Amino acid sequence: MRERTDLNEAWKAFLIDLDGTLYHGTHMIPGADELIREFNDRGIPLLFVTNNSSRTPEDVAEHLSNMGIPADADQVCTSAVAAAHYIAEIAPGSRVAAIGENGLLTALEQAGLQLTKEQPDYVVQGIDRSFTYDKLTEAARWILGGAKYILTNPDLLLPSQDGLLPGAGTLSAAIRAATGAEPVVIGKPSDILMKFATDRLGLQPQDVAVIGDNMLTDISAGINAGCGTILTLTGITTPDNLDTFLARSGVKPDVICSDLHELKQLITR
Repeated sequence: MRERTDLNEAWKAFLIDLDGTLYHGTHMIPGADELIREFNDRGIPLLFVTNNSSRTPEDVAEHLSNMGIPADADQVCTSAVAAAHYIAEIAPGSRVAAIGENGLLTALEQAGLQLTKEQPDYVVQGIDRSFTYDKLTEAARWILGGAKYILTNPDLLLPSQDGLLPGAGTLSAAIRAATGAEPVVIGKPSDILMKFATDRLGLQPQDVAVIGDNMLTDISAGINAGCGTILTLTGITTPDNLDTFLARSGVKPDVICSDLHELKQLITR
């Protein structure tokens, strides 16, 4: 692990997870607003990086701002935007069938891809809270017919105000079972989303640190991409389960902070 005293000089920019790191649902985690303001006051570049494919960057920035956390849409990297960019880079203007919500549909259109339900080149799937048997049937037929399968993120569960909900990865399990196809995964713990974000910053991965609460997604993605990693014990990973997650993930973060106030102190040294 890095010495905590050199954190302020160890990395040039930061990729910051959202749910579990800066907020829980609609409730800001204590110190999140102060931490982001400290980054901004010091002119330290940052991007908010999320596996959530349902929201546009504008939606995410508004959600953060409504909680008092300073954010602009151009600071937001979603798995949907990264998925659209991934396809547009290798197959500009290709035909894409989408299973997802507004954030994914908007990202695909803005990337210049053609949304279709007829002989798509790609099937892109994210969270879809109106997922049906008919949509599963369509996805299976498209993929079995030769379309490449892209998954925005592999999260099996996602938090809500009323408790946990099935995530994009759970829907993907049905599609994979029906087709035998393994998707290209864009979101964390894949390094594709991280590379998209570091490229936007114009920096090499080793000059950037990932801040997040989940050893299995945030920290693993950072390590997979060659970034530094800072674990906050504010969400999925807690002091009580830290050892379990260290063992399950098989990786170790560079820095561990008990809360966001501690992280801010390390930044300001």
